[in-house]
Amino acid sequence: MLDPKLMDEPARLAALDRYEVLDTPREPGFDRITDLVRSVLGVPISAVSLVDEDRQWFKSLAGLDASETPRNVAFCDYTIRQRAPMVIADAREDARFCDNPLVTGDPNIRSYAGVPLETPDGYNIGSLCAIDTVPREFDPGQIAILHNLAALVVEQLELRRIAERDHLTGALTRRAFLSEMNRAVALFERHQRPASLLLFDIDHFKQINDNHGHPVGDRVIRSIARLCAGLQRPSDSLGRLGGEEFGILLPETGEADAAKAAQRFCEAIAATEIPGTPALRVTVSFGVAEARGDWSTCESWLAVADMALYEAKRSGRNRIAVARHDALHAT
Repeated sequence: MLDPKLMDEPARLAALDRYEVLDTPREPGFDRITDLVRSVLGVPISAVSLVDEDRQWFKSLAGLDASETPRNVAFCDYTIRQRAPMVIADAREDARFCDNPLVTGDPNIRSYAGVPLETPDGYNIGSLCAIDTVPREFDPGQIAILHNLAALVVEQLELRRIAERDHLTGALTRRAFLSEMNRAVALFERHQRPASLLLFDIDHFKQINDNHGHPVGDRVIRSIARLCAGLQRPSDSLGRLGGEEFGILLPETGEADAAKAAQRFCEAIAATEIPGTPALRVTVSFGVAEARGDWSTCESWLAVADMALYEAKRSGRNRIAVARHDALHAT
């Protein structure tokens, strides 16, 4: 019988997108698994491969220096079309792969074993694979090991997703938000796709805690996060970076539109009464910075947005400030 989830490509891509993992930096939990595959199966190459719409992207790749390949040459694109592992003893004898540039040229793939990475809801988003440069058979015990390690990859992805949310606000954690910034930096460097960062914190927040107590302070933080989540676009990302400081990442947005968006957030927060005993009104200050070649890492991008935020607070709070283009060189 046909498996409908193996044929539903839009739902499969949506399942992949929910992990928010594409274009994120390498992580030890995944690298340990590919290193273990190489050691236990005795292969020179192993990968955690995620199959996007038109590319194969590696969350972990041991034994090769690459970050992605076109999807149309990916062995893993065949692996995700089935439930069972895909095993190829000699790619030059397989009609699907004998003319594949990854077989006829570097890295000269000859044998392959891949296990689909199946999400809890049944979609194959990629594979864990073992690759050799000589023909070979993979015995049932080795395939069983690969299958168990593939399950660990999915567990890592699930744990990563759970850990990405701040328990108080539901916003992304600092770690998860920086990962989103890294993705935006990669898109900017590779395709010149614009993105802007809004950095803000709650004005005079210490006085709220001192005068009303930390439970009221937590209520204010929750309310501000809920308001911002309701105002942002579906493509935007809201993160709690620490205490009362938040970031909003705006993809496909230049500096002028980002400044307008920051002003809307700023005005909406100032106009909102936070219910409770007592009811409160608060204001926030914003720093705005568009992705630029002058700040080519998420750390430098965050730093210039923070400089702009400081300028907004120094200028009287409850306002926005846009990062100077020479911010990192200004004295």
